[in-house]
Amino acid sequence: MKLYGELADWWPAFYDSTEYRREAAHFAREIRRATRPAPRTLLELGSGGGTTAAHLKKSFNMTLVDISPRMLAVSKSINPECEHVRGDIRKVRLGGTFDAVFAHDAIAHMTTERDLAAVMATAYAHLRPGGVALLVPDFVKETFEPGTDEGGSDADGRSVRFLQWVVDPNPRDTSYMVDFAILLRGRNGRVRLAHDRHTLGLFPRTRWLSLLRRTGFKAEVVRHESIREAFIGRRLPLPRGS
Repeated sequence: MKLYGELADWWPAFYDSTEYRREAAHFAREIRRATRPAPRTLLELGSGGGTTAAHLKKSFNMTLVDISPRMLAVSKSINPECEHVRGDIRKVRLGGTFDAVFAHDAIAHMTTERDLAAVMATAYAHLRPGGVALLVPDFVKETFEPGTDEGGSDADGRSVRFLQWVVDPNPRDTSYMVDFAILLRGRNGRVRLAHDRHTLGLFPRTRWLSLLRRTGFKAEVVRHESIREAFIGRRLPLPRGS
């Protein structure tokens, strides 16, 4: 996908950081609400360009994992104090545990139940007993809405404007498509056009909960009036005396 490869250097201009700030504040509240004792360490799976981490790091000591070296390079430039690890979020094992695990847009790229369950297993493997995973897909089957959206911003003398077109060509499968038409204006004023297509996962809410419970989590749905539906998975504490 071009957004995470050849266009990764443009990522700071794709979205207004205020959008991420509002979401990050909500995510931080949900993580603190669900975690006992109070969480200090947070692992982000699929951290991308680090825009959400730029806000979450104010509340947690963060480790960031992403499969794209170019996106990690962008994140390192804005989050130099965070540890960055290149890895596949379905398979990576860091050999340690965290108070909480967070997966945002990246989990939407899991288009099969096998891949989705693998990310859940990664989250579970990296949680201390009593820790929580917060998983935030773009849609569940029940909330999916086709449509268009637009966005973009300016950063470091460069500008991005894009149209996002969301469709579900086959409602019987577990995926949908997003096409991006992207205009990029460089520092020299030249404008070029790029197209990028993402195939993303779409699963019923009950399937999310079932897979989380099968992984070992105590699972619940969390909702916010202006932010997408998400899932909390708690790794149960060890029995007393164990």
